[in-house]
Amino acid sequence: MRLLVALLLLATPALAQVDARVAFLTKQLEKGKDPRARSQAALVLGATEEPEAVRPLCTGLEDPSEVVRAAAAKGLATLKEPSGLDCLKKHKEADAATLVTIRDAIKALEEFKARPPRLYVDFQGVKDKTGSLAPELLKITEERLKRRLVHAGALLAPPKESKKAAQGILKKHGVSGYRLSAEIQKTDGGGLKIAILCLSYPELALLGQVDVAASGAGPEDLLKALVPKAIQDVAQTFEWST
Repeated sequence: MRLLVALLLLATPALAQVDARVAFLTKQLEKGKDPRARSQAALVLGATEEPEAVRPLCTGLEDPSEVVRAAAAKGLATLKEPSGLDCLKKHKEADAATLVTIRDAIKALEEFKARPPRLYVDFQGVKDKTGSLAPELLKITEERLKRRLVHAGALLAPPKESKKAAQGILKKHGVSGYRLSAEIQKTDGGGLKIAILCLSYPELALLGQVDVAASGAGPEDLLKALVPKAIQDVAQTFEWST
């Protein structure tokens, strides 16, 4: 049965200021005079779910204060970006307690990378139906959608996979398969919408579509805000959590 779900996300100043928030926290972490303020900035950076937070958090591992270094390690563990493993492993820590925190962060990220998949996704990419988006922004949005899928527990299928190969992966991991394709469209109110069509995979039976829309900011801010909402709503609609 075809299931169509349209969800409207009204843009707010908070959603439109994702980059500004990371930039502010980065400045606090790198230039704050109080170690407590710097450590708090590191912890909040870890909770932003923004991959741009990896760089300042890695820099935070070199802070003069062991409290800040420990907070930076915790932030990287919370962020769950595997790219943070490199700086954690390279860091030479003299403080015993902070070293324990760093080792815990490494363990958490390695376990995250090694966790079994919850679903198998053949992601078909993102199409710009507005005709006005920069290719770089389209590519960034596609990568963000992929990253969110991985964080949701998805194992991404390789391009042009055969049906037999897909069925073998599904049997091996005991998960369901989905094909997702995304389009970026203009809304009547001058905003943007991400429409994600979902089919079963590899059978390609139509399951439905999820739309999320926002307005009140520039394309880059709108898309950054819409990506996590789109994957969250797809997961809820098609019951990935179960």
